[in-house]
Amino acid sequence: MLKDLLSDIIKIDDILIIVRSDGAIIEMRSNSLNIRQKEKWITIGDNDGPCHMHIDSSLITEARFVQEKRTDRTSYSIRFFDKEGEKRFSTVFAKMYDEKLNLNPQRKKLYDDLFEKYGSQQTIKFVQELSN
Repeated sequence: MLKDLLSDIIKIDDILIIVRSDGAIIEMRSNSLNIRQKEKWITIGDNDGPCHMHIDSSLITEARFVQEKRTDRTSYSIRFFDKEGEKRFSTVFAKMYDEKLNLNPQRKKLYDDLFEKYGSQQTIKFVQELSN
């Protein structure tokens, strides 16, 4: 189900995939990315392209739909966590507001549609398949 959710997310234009670690942050736009899985590794982007990422699907145990209130707007994201509850990466819906800070209803609908498709639950738990 993790690959399915990621596949649906990267089909949407103007999603930022953000990975933070000590001392570095990568931000990658979803536009025109492909996705594939080989064993436990999910690859987003083209290995030969300028930017891609590999996700160890065995370490990601949940995703959370997050609407975070800010002073002048709300940010919309889906965050991915490991079994210790540490955030491993996020997908952030960019361009949610126009220059006058009016919410773009079409962009909000994309977020809401994903939320509904994956059970209208803030937290999705991924069941890890046991290999023989």
